[in-house]
Amino acid sequence: MHIGLVGLGKMGGNMRTRLRNAGHTVVGYDRNPDLADVDSLAAMVEALPAPKVVWVMVPAGDPTRSTIAELKDLLGEGDLVVDGGNSKYTDDAINAASLAEKGIGFVDCGVSGGVWGLENGYALMYGGAASDIEKVQPAFDALKPEEGGAVHAGPTPGAGHFAKMVHNGIEYAMMQAYAEGWELLEKVDIVENVPAIFESWRHGTVIRSWLLDLLTEAIEDDEHLEALRGYADDSGEGRWTVQAAIDNAVPMHVIASSLFARFTSRQTDSPAMKAIAAMRNQFGGHAVHTDPPPGGEANPDA
Repeated sequence: MHIGLVGLGKMGGNMRTRLRNAGHTVVGYDRNPDLADVDSLAAMVEALPAPKVVWVMVPAGDPTRSTIAELKDLLGEGDLVVDGGNSKYTDDAINAASLAEKGIGFVDCGVSGGVWGLENGYALMYGGAASDIEKVQPAFDALKPEEGGAVHAGPTPGAGHFAKMVHNGIEYAMMQAYAEGWELLEKVDIVENVPAIFESWRHGTVIRSWLLDLLTEAIEDDEHLEALRGYADDSGEGRWTVQAAIDNAVPMHVIASSLFARFTSRQTDSPAMKAIAAMRNQFGGHAVHTDPPPGGEANPDA
């Protein structure tokens, strides 16, 4: 098939290569001219035969919304837009309704696989009408792993991104559990060779996973992770998952905790913990730790 691809960064660029390796014709556009096949969205659309299929892989939020709005002016009845970024699922109904005003179809597709997707394939979770899915199915077949890895999550716009959102919430929690286990093993003196312990867990245990593989490789390269700062960003999906849980009265203790742990990672000195220390000192006379004076050590009994 012929397909337009907007956004040729780490994910989009590799997806273009995987699609081409499968024999598809990809016309790619990126704001970086060194990555692009054409110099504008208009030129990309012009190069596609009808019905035109355009896959958008740009950052969620305003970049995606503005790209889809521009494509609405360039495409026509029977054409299709696929949003493969990490858009919030509530945006999909808005984008689908807007494109439908011109008879343009819309499919939302959560894509997982990171930089390894080129080699291993991408897990795809997509939502939209069956007739629209059919137009882009050859691309789905090329991008997914050889066995499994793709699912039509539902006909309602946003079904795919909702599934991907929950997937990423689970990912937050799994990473947090591995990280806490690693920290405890590092902390105590009773065990030795923590990388070897993690390596052993990769074979036959109930906690083996690709995330465990990746962490094992990381600590084999840098056993104490001394080259890294303990600061973790979040790209939105964890927040949206917790918010959806609140909206639907679904208890989500572990995923919520893992999200808050990321917030904690960005604090050099927790304001909340200062308040707790102050209260403990007030009601029980418990020692507090103060900032050390220049050239000296903190006085825990101050």
